[in-house]
Amino acid sequence: MQPELLLFDIGNTSIKIGLAHERQVLTSYTLRTDVGQTADNLGLNLIALLGHAGVAPQSLKACVASSVVPGFDPLLREAVSRYVDCPLLCVGMDLPVPLENRYERPGEVGADRLVGAYAARRQCPEAPGLLVVDFGTAVTIDCVNGDAYMGGLIFPGPRTALSALSREAAKLPRVNLDVRADEPMPGRNTTTSIQHGLVFGFACMVEGLTQRLKRQLPGPVKVLGTGGFAASIARVSPVFDHVLPTLLLEGLRRLYYEERTAL
Repeated sequence: MQPELLLFDIGNTSIKIGLAHERQVLTSYTLRTDVGQTADNLGLNLIALLGHAGVAPQSLKACVASSVVPGFDPLLREAVSRYVDCPLLCVGMDLPVPLENRYERPGEVGADRLVGAYAARRQCPEAPGLLVVDFGTAVTIDCVNGDAYMGGLIFPGPRTALSALSREAAKLPRVNLDVRADEPMPGRNTTTSIQHGLVFGFACMVEGLTQRLKRQLPGPVKVLGTGGFAASIARVSPVFDHVLPTLLLEGLRRLYYEERTAL
């Protein structure tokens, strides 16, 4: 089956773009979120991306997007209109998320958090409680009880923390977070000290927070990890039941076809 959908998960730092059909997400790409670019620049990048995937723009039925960057949305709308020429459906405005939203002010919840919670529910329909841990610019841990989104936690992501550390501490370098050790060790150089501190520190934080949150949800509770850093945490910790790198894209895909079936 050929791709029918172009999917956009627009975050503060990066945009994950997926191609999908009715059965699955087929492939994904990542671009930087740049609100300073022109719609033409974005549109030409989309044409290049589709060309790389061997997909003709006219073969697409729709574009589906969730965004937490309001300044980027007009760029996307113009780029899609000019270069892809198919309907653009945005979560919240055009596609409702079929979960009961129990946030005190439902409109304050990021579309990405609702889409991730919805995708997790569809992925694990048998689990009474779910925790979705998404690693991005921020880390979010979102709680799902049955078909209700209960809210969650937000704290700085690993790379955000690393940037702040390098910025605020003049003698501390920026390092990569590629750690091969299975356990933390006392660092004998600054790079190792930062790497192990951040990687194992975030692993322990996620372990502790998910254990505390599990006690507030009906069991058994499944914990799903997504986002760029989830695989690094999974390598050193058994905290996740599943690591699903394309969870949000899968949620966008399901939202489109579920809405179309309901019409």
